Amino acid sequence: MNELFSNLDWAEIGLASLDTFAMLGGSLVFTMLLGLPLGIILFLTGRGQLLENKLAYSVLSFIVNVLRSVPFVILLIVMIPLTVLISGTSLGVAGAIPPLVVGASPFFARLVETALREVDKGVIEACQAMGASPRQIVLGALLPEAFPGILAAATVTAITLVSYAAMSGVIGGGGLGDLAIRFGYQRFQTDVMVVTVLLLLVLVQVLQMIGDRLVVRFSHR
Repeated sequence: MNELFSNLDWAEIGLASLDTFAMLGGSLVFTMLLGLPLGIILFLTGRGQLLENKLAYSVLSFIVNVLRSVPFVILLIVMIPLTVLISGTSLGVAGAIPPLVVGASPFFARLVETALREVDKGVIEACQAMGASPRQIVLGALLPEAFPGILAAATVTAITLVSYAAMSGVIGGGGLGDLAIRFGYQRFQTDVMVVTVLLLLVLVQVLQMIGDRLVVRFSHR
């Protein structure tokens, strides 16, 4: 067994795992802070909604679609100057978070928009009949009703961020992906590659399990 895993440095793997958690946690927080309002605006300005605005929706939808269509590896490279401007470096955890947020926020926004569209229109009509303002409808009815769907969207986004964080290793983003590329791929250390992939698989399974339980916990059905 020791011969099979002779290249493993568990201390380094532990540090890489912590870096992956840091990238995932930091980018997920900022992704939700940016993506949730964007998703709400997309919903509200859509056709037949409370603040219908064809121009605003078209512009926002175009920007979201463009950002979603750019392959993340390309986005990592294109954003290097902006990343350095924001975080002072393009390497490590700090250098990986800005492109992670830019790559995942439009994705999360679309999922939020979809979750809000699934809310029964009768709920909105009832609130309007009682004289509620758009702000009151969003905070008091739409978000609570769509909360399970938004939790599911956050789970899918978190899992997507795990894969994005692993890809950030291409430009020295740190974490398990960086370890897999530098040692597993460039130095042909298969044991390092296998262990890092297994750890990423376990992380994805844990995130999915936690997300599923939260959705069931807060589901109104």
